[in-house]
Amino acid sequence: MKRKVSLVLSSGGSRGLAHIGAINELEKQGFEISSISGSSIGAVIGGLHAMGKLPEYTDWVKTINRQVIWGLLDFALSTSGLLKGDKVFDKMKTIIPDMNIEEMRIPFAAVATDLLNEREMIFKSGSFYEAIRASVAIPTVFIPVMYKNLLLVDGGVLNPVPIEYVERKQDYILVVVNLYGDKKNELNKNVLPNNNSNDNQLNGLMKNMAKLVSSGDKGSLGYYSMLTTTTAAMIHKIARQHIERYKPDILINIPNDSANTFDFHKADELIKIGEMVASEQITKYRIL
Repeated sequence: MKRKVSLVLSSGGSRGLAHIGAINELEKQGFEISSISGSSIGAVIGGLHAMGKLPEYTDWVKTINRQVIWGLLDFALSTSGLLKGDKVFDKMKTIIPDMNIEEMRIPFAAVATDLLNEREMIFKSGSFYEAIRASVAIPTVFIPVMYKNLLLVDGGVLNPVPIEYVERKQDYILVVVNLYGDKKNELNKNVLPNNNSNDNQLNGLMKNMAKLVSSGDKGSLGYYSMLTTTTAAMIHKIARQHIERYKPDILINIPNDSANTFDFHKADELIKIGEMVASEQITKYRIL
């Protein structure tokens, strides 16, 4: 019989494409994913798998290069965020229609942060796209979501590894894919980088954008970079505390230097990293 899995997928930007590789490896090795919870990108990938549409998303994301990413950035004239976040989800809807969470084939929970009330907002019903738009609303990057008089931002702010919200039964094993693993540069040597020589002009535009959102000179972190670095340090600590508290049966730690927030053009590389690390941890679990 297949071992049933309660799967928890953490927040972590484009590194979340490693979630795809971890899911692929779990199923390849005979595990049955029976429930899922996710925060931010973990909610995106988890929800797509719960509705049975992860292969379609994978095919699409593998076509993304830096130019496509640039075309999906819809800048906002707002003090609450740099990006609206509508373009990317409008594009996804042309590939994968919306679905109510309660109609998915696998029980699923997406986590966002209710900013004003300082608590988690858990989506277990209603529109998938409405839930993930709130769950991925990185503060200062994406405009927050107004939902039933609540101001919602990225789930990773309060709960980057939402273990307590995944459905668990006595015979289920707990598997966590954590995108905040220790840095391990040598991992990237085992996979092929996704380089494109035609991206030079676009790289220049993105560098200029980075300068625009940063303050301070080249030798300083700048306001935006300081904010994101500080936030990352807090989120990493919260993630470690959750994992130590719940002690998953299989912990798949993806190195936090595998990719930057918007490196979705590295899909092949990140999926391979997810498969590789998952395979290593599954082997360790079976030996024990």
